[in-house]
Amino acid sequence: MRYQPIDSTLFTNNRKKLAKKLKPNSLAAFNSNDLMPTNADGHLPFRQNNDLFYLSGVDQENSMLILCPDFPDKKYQEILFLQETNEQIATWEGHKLTKEEARTLTGIETIIWISEFQKLFHHMMTMGGVAYVYLNTNEHYRSEIKVETRDARFIEWCKKNYPLHEYERIAPIMGELRYIKSKTEVELMQRACDITESAFRRVLKFVKPGVMEYEIEAEYAHEFLRKGSRGFAYTPIVASGSNSCVLHYIENDKPCKDGDILLLDVGAEYANYNADLTRSIPVNGKYTKRQKEVYSAVLQVHQSAIKMLRPGVQYFEFHKEIQKLIENELVGLKLITKVDIKNQHPDKPLFQKYFMHGTSHMLGLDVHDVGSMYAKVKVGQVWTIEPGIYIKEEGLGIRIENNIVIGKQNNFDLMKSIPIEPEEIEELMNH
Repeated sequence: MRYQPIDSTLFTNNRKKLAKKLKPNSLAAFNSNDLMPTNADGHLPFRQNNDLFYLSGVDQENSMLILCPDFPDKKYQEILFLQETNEQIATWEGHKLTKEEARTLTGIETIIWISEFQKLFHHMMTMGGVAYVYLNTNEHYRSEIKVETRDARFIEWCKKNYPLHEYERIAPIMGELRYIKSKTEVELMQRACDITESAFRRVLKFVKPGVMEYEIEAEYAHEFLRKGSRGFAYTPIVASGSNSCVLHYIENDKPCKDGDILLLDVGAEYANYNADLTRSIPVNGKYTKRQKEVYSAVLQVHQSAIKMLRPGVQYFEFHKEIQKLIENELVGLKLITKVDIKNQHPDKPLFQKYFMHGTSHMLGLDVHDVGSMYAKVKVGQVWTIEPGIYIKEEGLGIRIENNIVIGKQNNFDLMKSIPIEPEEIEELMNH
């Protein structure tokens, strides 16, 4: 295992919190993700369904979790189904969880092989007084489902075989639970941020004119893996020069030129939890006057935003206030004037030319984590703070991003030790 074992109390508590949200006489089912094919007999690296991981800690394909808190036989109130291993699987694919290992990992006593699922599930649905069945699907506001999922196949199978049960959505409940992070979860996210910091400091020493963007990506990958991460939390953005104005630039195949800015939006995962860092650094180790002006403007907004995103705030109202701060900075940078602002069309504000994305998103097991963006911000959430200014005419894009835990008195910055002041970045790049 790459990362240190996680205390099963985390997963036991998560299941208890979920059980309190379910209707009486309910059953909730969670499937692992599919092992996705590439070509011929190849597969992509496996990535677990985050809800299943949140409730069990199991990071293995062909797994299933059934929760039925009111089932008469207590041993069936929590059941984890796993793929039974054998000598051939062990030889070709390596070790799979044993039942005893699964009990230690999850805190679940009843571990059953997946081959026995249908028989036991039928017993529970027909003999256990189950009235409501909670099924899972991806309801993330940015989701675009193009491939049929294991969840979708299970929903179809379940409704076909048990058409008269009452079916409920589990996704809204999981979103409500997952967007408040426990102490253990924050510690895991801090580890992801610390690994990201180590890689960023390494890159500061590596970057120089003429280096290729993909070489910088390789430096990140090496440090992430060396520190126990499985790699990138998301496809890395290593964007030099005019590429820094492309929000989701991922080709990373251009040379970094003397005098250009280099926007680095790169974070590590750790134990399936994610970091999300952005810094904008000078390729030659020294910001030009203009680059520093724009950087300082974005940094000023960034620091204000950290103080403004507080419990009880509604995100979209917060975002509007950040847009006003950006607008004011754009005037200072002589990109727009106060007269322009006065005469602008209310539905087409001028700042959108230079700042066209959201200020923040929730962060956790998903980089863009689940939960309602319309709900008021709560203590224990983790949000990104990532304002930016992008000047295409100058080939200059600056974004600065940290990860913030919302606290009762003050917010806590998981990336507080990562270099952010332009003078510190220059110092580290030149020594």
